[in-house]
Amino acid sequence: MINSDDFIKRLEFIIEYYSLSASSLADKIGVQRSSLSHLLSGRNKPSLDFILKILEVFPEVDLYWILNGKGSFPKNEAQKISTAPTPITEIKFEENVFEETKKQETGNPISPKRFLIFKIQ
Repeated sequence: MINSDDFIKRLEFIIEYYSLSASSLADKIGVQRSSLSHLLSGRNKPSLDFILKILEVFPEVDLYWILNGKGSFPKNEAQKISTAPTPITEIKFEENVFEETKKQETGNPISPKRFLIFKIQ
């Protein structure tokens, strides 16, 4: 759970770091000024949408830092996580087929189940 007082301090730090006012931060991330005011006063807690808007506009803000103070702000280059998917270099098909045959209580076999295994390398 987010500690509201600590979250407010981190939010104020972001405002100061970027030399913004509360109003200009609200405009920049696309939230109502009153919403940001209520957050800063401690009246409301931040929504997930609010956090995601901050991360989208300010990629230097680390998710774990803004949520619970762990990590650093601004992010170090080594801490930045690539959002690009890792390319798959090769998909190998192995001819491993397993068959499972079950018998009913009468002893008659039930149709076999086949499983194919794919390896991604």
